[in-house]
Amino acid sequence: MQKVLDKGFVKTVDVMGNDSSIVQAARVSYSKGTKTKREDDKLIHFLLKNKHWTPFEMVVFKFHVKLPIFVARQWMRHRAGTYNEISARYSEMKDEFYIPEPKRLTKQSKTNKQGSSEKPIDNIDFARYNIKEICNDAFTLYEKLLESGLSKELARIILPVNLYTEFYWKVDLRNLFNFISLRSDNHAQYEIRQYSDKILELIKNHVPIAYEAYQINLSYENDKRM
Repeated sequence: MQKVLDKGFVKTVDVMGNDSSIVQAARVSYSKGTKTKREDDKLIHFLLKNKHWTPFEMVVFKFHVKLPIFVARQWMRHRAGTYNEISARYSEMKDEFYIPEPKRLTKQSKTNKQGSSEKPIDNIDFARYNIKEICNDAFTLYEKLLESGLSKELARIILPVNLYTEFYWKVDLRNLFNFISLRSDNHAQYEIRQYSDKILELIKNHVPIAYEAYQINLSYENDKRM
């Protein structure tokens, strides 16, 4: 399990397949040992470099993720995969909110309309205090609404989007690499980048050659942009 942000985490629940599964699918072979490991490794590098993605779909990961709601909504824009999220219609939510650390409280970017700059705001204490206060007030009212008999599905509507939620996510390696390439990019929001980076670390031990090929290809693509 990898801890993320102040109260979140991502952990691997299950894995189907490994580097050998990619090679086997690429060769449509049912026997082992027909090629050397060196040749197998070279094949994975070749497949990824040339974007022959189908063999990577033979490897499937299932993750358990705890994250703020606003990060989850960004995440679920990636429709390639299966999600099952905790439902606030059935369960009472916990008093757990993401409170950005002081250095994260930066000004709006002047060049990116949907992003932050690296310049801190003028009154960090004011921002953190009010974020905490609105979360405390909202959750107190949420509990009072539940106590009054209001249904969970309606009481939840007053909770801020920095409330933590949880989901399970099943995704194949092809679409996982696509997710990471987009969400670990410097243009992605800081919070989701933290999760994406941790996931890349988690898969390293399961598919070390595919991981290595991805990193090399990423460096090559970055060099081309410069």
